[in-house]
Order: sequence, then structure tokens, then C-alpha cells
Amino acid sequence: MDPQTAINSVQLAGSVTNNDMSILGLFEHADLIGKTVITGLLIISILTWAIIFDKAAKLSRLKKRAAYFEERFWSAGSLDMLYDKIKRPADPMQAVFVAGMKEWRSASDKGLFAIPGNRNTIQARVDRILQVTIGREMTTIETWMTFLASVGSVAPFIGLFGTVWGIMRSFIGIAQAQNTSLAVVAPGIAEALLATAIGLVAAIPATAAYNKFATEVGRYGARLDNFANDFVATLSRNLEVGKGERAEREAGEVGWVRR
Repeated sequence: MDPQTAINSVQLAGSVTNNDMSILGLFEHADLIGKTVITGLLIISILTWAIIFDKAAKLSRLKKRAAYFEERFWSAGSLDMLYDKIKRPADPMQAVFVAGMKEWRSASDKGLFAIPGNRNTIQARVDRILQVTIGREMTTIETWMTFLASVGSVAPFIGLFGTVWGIMRSFIGIAQAQNTSLAVVAPGIAEALLATAIGLVAAIPATAAYNKFATEVGRYGARLDNFANDFVATLSRNLEVGKGERAEREAGEVGWVRR
């Protein structure tokens, strides 16, 4: 056998037998570390897409339910009637409304509104409960957002690690074979670059989805804050109306006694 042919027949570390340049072929001939990196990135990519579809569907439902409840809130003849119809909050906006009404009713049942000095304190307490409820609901909505951000920033570096490792193996194989022909070197380099490619496949959708969802979640949070402010203002107006009605009733009673 010709010496050059014998050298060319040496299988380089990281290269692919029979120059199988398909993705599956490149993966099959990677070493344990390379396969681990590629498999991990594939799992992360699949999980990322599952989170993207789930988060998109949930945010769409939240916006529709918020619009529906806001319409009910403004068209309701009585907040008490609306509160009694809600057996269990089905979305964050309803949870905010129920939390505020529960505190308001509790103060009313205890007769705390009869003392003028307690009214501002009760309103402040209701507002604080609304903010706590909003924070709790927003924490639930933001679930997996940190994961998307982490994938967008970390996945390319994981892929780069796989690429660096594969290129190191390829150079070692080149040194052992003492042959730098493209046919011998290319498969190992392609195998090494596969890790970076999959890392980008995982990172790009995660980054784009995170930016989109972060904007939508921020807008939804602002919507909850605006609703809470409107809710507190409505409760305050109802309290003033109640005070006016009681004053008129008391004035009428005094007038009747005088007559």
C-alpha cells in the first residue's frame, strides 16, 4: 500500500467515517462530550419552544379575559353584585378585584366606616392589598421568563464550548495523521461547528420570545395597576355617595321631627 494512502486512511479524532456529512452522521461520530453538549442543547431548544407556545397562549387568554372583565366592571350596576357573582377568580384582574372587595366588605361589616378617621386608613389598606395581589399575580405570569433569558444568553456559549472541544480534537487528529488535506480535516471541523449551530438555534428564538413576552407582560402589569387605581377611585366615590345619602336621610329625619 502506498504510504500516502495509508496516512489518508487514518480516521481522525472527530472526523466522520466515509465523510458522512449529514447532521445525524456528524452527531453519531462525535465523542461523549460533544454528544452531551448537542443533546443538552436540543433538549433546551425543545423546552424553549414548548414554553414559547404555552406563554403565548396564556398571555392571549389573559388579555381577552381582562377585556371581558373590564367591560363587566364598568357596566355592573353594583360592585357588590359583581363580587357575589365571582365564585373563584379566573384571572389576575378578577383576583385583584376580589381581594379589594373582600377587604372593603370586611371593614364595612365591622362598622369601621362609621368612624370618619378610619376611612383614609381603610382606603390605604385596600390599595396596599391590591398592590400585593398584583405583585403575586405578576410573579405567576412571569414564570419561565428567567429561563428564556438564560437560554438566550447562555446557549451560544454552551455551543461554543462544544465547537472549541471539537476543533481541539480535530487538530489533535491532524497532528497524529500528519495530513492536512481538506477531505480529512473538513468532517471534524463540521462536527465541531454543529454544536454552535444548535446553540444558536436554541438562543435566537429564546431571545426573541423573551423580548416580546417581556413587553406584553409589562403592558399587562400596567393594565392591572390602572384597574386597581380605577377600582380604588370607584370605592372612594361610592363611600362619598353613601355619606351624602346618610346626610340627606339624617337631615330629613331632623326636619320631620321639627315639623
